[in-house]
Amino acid sequence: MVKGKLLLGAAALATALVTGGVGSAPAEAADISCRTAKLIVPWGAGGGTDVIFRVFVEAVNNQGAEPQLQVVNISGQGGNKGAKEAVRAKPDGCTLFAIHQSAITSFLNGRVDFTWDAFEPVAMLTRTPAIFGANPDVPYNNVKELVAAAKEKPGEIVAGGTLGSTSHFVFLLLEDAAGVKFRHVSYDGTRQRMTALLAKNIELGEINLASAKQYIATGELKALGITTPERNGEIPEVMTLQEQGYDMVYGTDRGIMLPKGTSQEIIDHYGSLFQKAATDPAVVAEMNAKGTEVVYLGPADYTAYFEETFANWKRIATEVGLYKGN
Repeated sequence: MVKGKLLLGAAALATALVTGGVGSAPAEAADISCRTAKLIVPWGAGGGTDVIFRVFVEAVNNQGAEPQLQVVNISGQGGNKGAKEAVRAKPDGCTLFAIHQSAITSFLNGRVDFTWDAFEPVAMLTRTPAIFGANPDVPYNNVKELVAAAKEKPGEIVAGGTLGSTSHFVFLLLEDAAGVKFRHVSYDGTRQRMTALLAKNIELGEINLASAKQYIATGELKALGITTPERNGEIPEVMTLQEQGYDMVYGTDRGIMLPKGTSQEIIDHYGSLFQKAATDPAVVAEMNAKGTEVVYLGPADYTAYFEETFANWKRIATEVGLYKGN
């Protein structure tokens, strides 16, 4: 686990604001030539990831940031079309890149020949925890019961996800933690996976609180476990993976990168801006409403996070035959 993480729930936020211990200093001046810098979000406008980054960009701009930021959506290829443009950008502070673990999975499965270390880490901003979802007809009601069923019929229980993506990898992480095997079936995205679960075409699929809370409440979906350190107050009846005996804390972790070779002065400039945005009560409240936590890591800790995550995921990808590299 990376040290220095700032997870801002209500209590932590109140403490930070009262003491001035987080984000209280103005951003350091940096020599950036453009009046507007673009943040490449490599997924479509209006999607969950896009909305999250737009909230942060608005908060940064409201600080009077120079340059102001503008979201530019470059969707396609599972986030790789935008990544390819970002990795070619000049390291002048005029292009930023929105990232999550797909930068790792796309490299591991050979879809691109670069990964997170082709960029300069600036800040991790949020974590959206995963929920192991199931259609209501399955005979198990939590992950511990799922694991027992999977051990009785290895490779038979069907888990839906986009193969080679984070929604697939979360089940590989569970396989690794619990010593089981699922049968993986691919769907193009979250909406298609949710439709398949609701139609009972698959037994399992990753879901999140924002998209699935109503279906959990009505019993149209089962929530077998959540990948947070503590139970979520919105669905307090759902046990964590750790409570069920599996050392697995996971989420879709979103953050900001700059092109390789960007100066430390520029990295620190943007790091300070985003750190201050992460302590904005309106930002924290809006993220909580979307089932997402504000989890801030500065440049050094964010680098350590990626080093640790990449090493672990590469090991698992190699063990299951997913890794396409040398």
